Amino acid sequence: MMRRYLVPFAAVAALSAPAVALAHHGWGAYDAAQLVKVTAPLSDVSWSNPHGGAKVRYQGKVWDVVLAPIARMEARGLSKAMLSTGKPVTLEGYPRKDGTAEMRIERVRLNGAVVELRR
Repeated sequence: MMRRYLVPFAAVAALSAPAVALAHHGWGAYDAAQLVKVTAPLSDVSWSNPHGGAKVRYQGKVWDVVLAPIARMEARGLSKAMLSTGKPVTLEGYPRKDGTAEMRIERVRLNGAVVELRR
């Protein structure tokens, strides 16, 4: 009886894996040789998976900020309340290579603390 349900479940899982992998972008799109440091208030903070996000004004543009997964941020001491909209923080990360106004954040500095998101 169990085998009857296991085979279709395994087939659906196998067919879904590539879609999930394509939905999440790789980190190769970011320029790890060019560290960007921005101190500004955040807007549109998103506390969601596969990773959190926000927006920040930098170089006259609104940039998308790619954070880490919620579980990692919380495990390292970063809470949703600490990243509330309008709160100034210092973000350090890498910009996209293609010039899109988006950065992958490596660390967040606020209230005298430094939270490493990727190490």
